[in-house]
Amino acid sequence: MQFRGDIATPALLLDLDAFESNLAAMATHLRDRGKRFRPHGKTHKCPEVARAQIAAGAVGCCAARLAEAEVFADHGIPGLLVTTAVVGSGKLARAVGLAARAPDTVFCVDDQDNARELNAVARAAGVIVHVAIDLYFGRTGVPPGEPALALARVIAALPNLALAGLQSYDGEASHTTPFAARKARTDDSMGRAIATRTLIERDGIPCPMITGGSTGTYRFDADNPGVTELQPGSFIFMDIDYGRIGGADGPEYRDFKNALTVMTTVVSRPPGFAIVDGGYKAFSTDRPFTPRPVNLAGVTYGWAGDEHGRLDLAHAASEVTVGDRIEFIPPHCDPTVNLYDHIHALRGDRVEAVWPIAARGKSQ
Repeated sequence: MQFRGDIATPALLLDLDAFESNLAAMATHLRDRGKRFRPHGKTHKCPEVARAQIAAGAVGCCAARLAEAEVFADHGIPGLLVTTAVVGSGKLARAVGLAARAPDTVFCVDDQDNARELNAVARAAGVIVHVAIDLYFGRTGVPPGEPALALARVIAALPNLALAGLQSYDGEASHTTPFAARKARTDDSMGRAIATRTLIERDGIPCPMITGGSTGTYRFDADNPGVTELQPGSFIFMDIDYGRIGGADGPEYRDFKNALTVMTTVVSRPPGFAIVDGGYKAFSTDRPFTPRPVNLAGVTYGWAGDEHGRLDLAHAASEVTVGDRIEFIPPHCDPTVNLYDHIHALRGDRVEAVWPIAARGKSQ
């Protein structure tokens, strides 16, 4: 039996009690409002996490990239939605191969020529591929309204493509502040998606699904009658970034618990500082703030290179010595997870399981 203190550092830890609480809270909230639940796998890249989500009522799993979806399919995860368009002959062949062995997989498209190319490959293989039109809300996608209708007409005319619905993810909405502004943004984006579905269906083309939403917008999207399913991701782990978006009761977002930490060891103790064995290779660095120590008041973390972090102890509330284990909440959970091979799942101080991050690095 392994315990917290036995784990070699730096290491990615998951508090199972907090994780299960987060999962139950989201699943119950969506179920009570009649929404399907297809959480995003880019957050965890871990089949065991996906299985736990499906056991809680999820209909499947989103994947940011084709390679992620292939890994999830290899591990028997159903209901895959690939949220990035698959472009290029080699990848289209892989997509059709995935559709052949996992027929309920949905692929996003936002380009008419890409849709025709996908259909040609699917037709040659004798496979029907389900697709969702990706709507543009600031990143990828085709604009809502008439441009989306034009693409729907192309898809409807292609014999080996079947329109599953609309991918309506607004990434900027998830971190819009304050709370009321976040509601206004996602209501506007989802409203345009709903109007687009109405336009498509008036043209005689079935468009059953509107999928989107995020950890930051789930409350608003779940109450929107036109949205059919939500795809939040970070809620299972949480991070500093999401904690800063604000909630209905103040500047801190407290809907979910911090379940994910990175554990480090103090390896040196120069005067006034402590050096831990976690640096750029242990934490995401895409945010302007640094990791936050857990239960270590008055201590701030600073980058000290690839392998190290520097803790300023000038205002530390307790002594720090060589060999101490210090855990940190990461700035951004998704890219932090992608730095590790395994998640150590703990119940209290006992390691209950070690889950492979099987889709780590699968960005192709």
